[in-house]
Amino acid sequence: MREEQAPGLRRELGVGDLTLFTIACIVSTRWPSVAAHAGPSSVTLWLLGAVFFVLPLAVAVATLTTKYPGAGGLYLWIRNDFGPWPGFLNFWIYWMGIAFLFPSVAMFYMSTSAYMLGPAYAHLADSRVFVLAGSLVTIWIALGTNLIGLKIGKWTENLGGAATWVLGGLLVGAAAMAYAKRGAATSLTWMNVVPTWNWQTVNFWATIAFAMSGMEFAGMMGAEIRDPERTLPRAAAIASAFATVFYVGTTVALLTLLEPGKINEMQGLAQGGAVAGGELGAGWFSPLIAMLVLTTALGAFGGMGSAVSRLPFAAGVDHLLPAAFGKVHPRWSTPYISILVFGAVASFLLVAIQLGDTMRAAYQTLISLMVIVGFLPYLYIFGSAWKAGKQISALSGWAITVLVIVCSLAPTADVTNVWVFEGKLALGTLAVIVSAWLVYARRRK
Repeated sequence: MREEQAPGLRRELGVGDLTLFTIACIVSTRWPSVAAHAGPSSVTLWLLGAVFFVLPLAVAVATLTTKYPGAGGLYLWIRNDFGPWPGFLNFWIYWMGIAFLFPSVAMFYMSTSAYMLGPAYAHLADSRVFVLAGSLVTIWIALGTNLIGLKIGKWTENLGGAATWVLGGLLVGAAAMAYAKRGAATSLTWMNVVPTWNWQTVNFWATIAFAMSGMEFAGMMGAEIRDPERTLPRAAAIASAFATVFYVGTTVALLTLLEPGKINEMQGLAQGGAVAGGELGAGWFSPLIAMLVLTTALGAFGGMGSAVSRLPFAAGVDHLLPAAFGKVHPRWSTPYISILVFGAVASFLLVAIQLGDTMRAAYQTLISLMVIVGFLPYLYIFGSAWKAGKQISALSGWAITVLVIVCSLAPTADVTNVWVFEGKLALGTLAVIVSAWLVYARRRK
């Protein structure tokens, strides 16, 4: 789909907007807890992920957005380089991967925020009713602001990206003061920062790489970026550097405040905030962190939901989906049908994924499934980068992508039934691919 085939979309994103938009999409406050729980070796994995995945992906996205500056991002790149079916398949896979991502992100944000509000509200972190209701409200507030126009909606992402800066600075600063007062709870030496390989930890390697993905969201907004040839490379560079510093800094901060074994993967950030506030005599610290976490959630939901809605919009313009998906609202200048459908699917999955399982096991299944489904399109993205002359980035990206997919198949200790876990992953992935073919074949006829 050429740039002029995206009528009605307005170029609202400058360098500052796109940088904060990208940070809101890439950086998630849930991953430092997971990394700190795994121990000091996570710091090394963050740095390796930045060099061998984040940087190559940033180069690929900047190159491909300049080459194909229209709406649709990866759908547009892959369709032009490999044909209509690969383009549609990867759009469908990626779209479904983000739909699976939303429930797990929402579960984290709601439970963490409840825990941070204090002992009187901590029990809500394990309440399915509270988590589900709060998640649905947050998702639809974020999507709603982007539904009524990117000129308004971008401020949701701007606030989310800015809140991430503030949160990271506060947590690192609090950890530094705690270290000066009583030292670090965890020893960070050259010996314990070396990652170990075993079947209990390789799934975590995939999680680290997934946590650093997301640069492609910026490319999906290609038709709404001012001067994308200059704007996107600058925003990509700043966002990539910030993501690396944030993840390394907050992981070290949590390890300074707590021992790895005492850090909960879903509520570790809340635990760190409570410890820091207690040691520094700042009772307001933990509630402030909770407010910032919720603000980053709004930015993430708004940014990812807005970006991913451009994929079915582009496919709708190409008549591979019903014509309604290719429509732009006459007043709001947004692909409103695509946004509404995405919100409905994400809301349904948020409820359905928890049936017949514990919240923790459901959370782990969601992470593994979204990693597998979400990383398959990277094989083609880096293939397009290869065709665009970025061979080094493509080779590095391919290597990490294959490693991530293989590692995500390994169950963690939280999974009690391995066959059910693997079965959900296999059936979930197969269902996404088969559903893509059924829709594509029908529309092609």
